[in-house]
Amino acid sequence: MINVSGGQTILNQSLRNDLLEEIMKISDYDFEHLVTKLLIKMGYGSSDLNKEAVTKRSYDGGIDSVVTADRFGFEFICIQAKKWDLKSTVGRPEIQKFLGALVGRSAKKGLFITTAKFSSDAINFANGQLSAKIVLVDGSALADLMIEYNFGVNIVSTYNIKRLDSDFFREGL
Repeated sequence: MINVSGGQTILNQSLRNDLLEEIMKISDYDFEHLVTKLLIKMGYGSSDLNKEAVTKRSYDGGIDSVVTADRFGFEFICIQAKKWDLKSTVGRPEIQKFLGALVGRSAKKGLFITTAKFSSDAINFANGQLSAKIVLVDGSALADLMIEYNFGVNIVSTYNIKRLDSDFFREGL
C-alpha cells in the first residue's frame, strides 16, 4: 500500500514554507492586498464590490481592509493584516486594539491575519468576545488557505486514486 497522504503532507509543508518565505518579501501594504484578494478568491464579496477594500496606507484606524461578507454587500468583515516575523507572536494587546477598531466602526465581524503566531492569551481573548466575532488566522493557516484555494500556487500534477466499486459487482453484469 502506498501512503499518498503522507507524501501530500510533506509536499504541503514544503509549499507552506515557500509561500511564507515569498510573503515575507512583499511590502506590508502588498500583504494587505494579498489578504483581500485571497478573501475574494474564497468567495467573500466580489472584485467589483471590494475594489476599494484596502484602506489607506497610514492612519487607517486599525482596519487594513473591509470586505463584503456576501456577493450583495449586505454585511462587512473588517480585516487587520500584520506581516510580522514568522517566529514572533501576536499577543492579547494587539487583539484588544483590533476589537477597539471594530467597535469604532460598529463592526460585528473581524478577521486578524498575520504571518506570525498567536499567543494563547490572544486566542482566548478573541474567542471570548460576545459583541464582535474575531477570527484569528496565523501564518501557517494563511498558507494552508492559499494552497486550498489555489492562490499564489500552481497545480503541477493531479492523481486519480481508484477504489473497488462493490455496487458494480453486486448489481450484476
